[in-house]
Amino acid sequence: MASTRTWFETVAEAQRRARKRLPRGVYQALVAGTEAGVTMNDNVDAFGELKIRPRVADLPATRDLSTTVMGQQISFPVLISPTGVQAVHPDGEVAVARAAAGAGTAMSLSSFASKPVEEVGAVNDKLLFQTYWVGAREEILARAERARAAGAKGLIVTLDWVFDSRRDWGSPFIPEKLDLKAMARYAPQVAVRPGYLARWLRSRSLPDLGVPNLGPREATPPTFFGAYGQWIGTPPPTWSDLAWLREQWGGPFMIKGITRPDDARHAVDVGASAISVSNHGGNNLDSTPASIRCLPGVVDAVGDQVEVLLDGGIRRGSDVVKALALGARAVLIGRAALFGMAAGGERGVTNVLEILRQGVSETLLGLGHASVHELSPEDILIPAGFAIDQKV
Repeated sequence: MASTRTWFETVAEAQRRARKRLPRGVYQALVAGTEAGVTMNDNVDAFGELKIRPRVADLPATRDLSTTVMGQQISFPVLISPTGVQAVHPDGEVAVARAAAGAGTAMSLSSFASKPVEEVGAVNDKLLFQTYWVGAREEILARAERARAAGAKGLIVTLDWVFDSRRDWGSPFIPEKLDLKAMARYAPQVAVRPGYLARWLRSRSLPDLGVPNLGPREATPPTFFGAYGQWIGTPPPTWSDLAWLREQWGGPFMIKGITRPDDARHAVDVGASAISVSNHGGNNLDSTPASIRCLPGVVDAVGDQVEVLLDGGIRRGSDVVKALALGARAVLIGRAALFGMAAGGERGVTNVLEILRQGVSETLLGLGHASVHELSPEDILIPAGFAIDQKV
């Protein structure tokens, strides 16, 4: 099953191809965590500390991978995580959403995405819309209602961000807009990646740094940094603010960025139907523990009251199974999908999703389970001190 020119066998191979095909600055923006990258790396490495306990006989001939998340039936427990402005491929989030629809799973679209929610909702009816707490209450609600009109079935509010963007290896240059000065600065990088430039030329477009989902549909989209500045200037939400938004929205409602049991309990108290255990892919406070280390404590605190998902570090189907065994309903993938997109467009995202699907099925077979709902902590060995022992 060696990789071919049009197919790759692992997410790691997709990442290698992404690195070869993207301009250096674009690739750096995709992979970089904050400061020393401790959290970003731990998100991935922590899965390797968990060991699987396989069986060898009476194994199921078929496996059921399906589940539900926020009222949506999905074919296997992997969803697309919301990610911001995408310059990896001209088709952007629309192609990612098509790939997710083809795989029978849900697409989470960022309010900082590069494609309008209407275009994304047209290709995937399992759409979840993500927003930050940006602007006045009325602006936030209007943003959510626009998404609902475009087909969004659930609302995600991301809270794990403190605007720390320092990186020990240097942050990539991201321009306010792609003007002549910015193009000149990027030209040497693009010149050695002719395939990247050719894809954009064929699309008769250039990477758009606007964020079309932050305002009204008919309005001129703000630039990424204009939106970012408004976000920085908006006071962080209170739990009362979140309870208000949940009530106004009225449908499935997820709070993303939970790592502590007490915050998880607060999320339940305000009426969240789901929470995502996440540290923003290591792009928030460095030295935050890996998401998978925080998962058991959160599940113990609220797992029977709310759907618990995990976001961070998923690269293999066995990673998905480990998260489910520790109590997650499903997982979200961000970088893995973007690696696939950079490596092969929509087909590359499909490739990543199929790698994960097959990996989940194979790991279930080895564990002797016929369904993802049969998984439990007894299926893996958890080393002493692995999970964060948080009593609060």
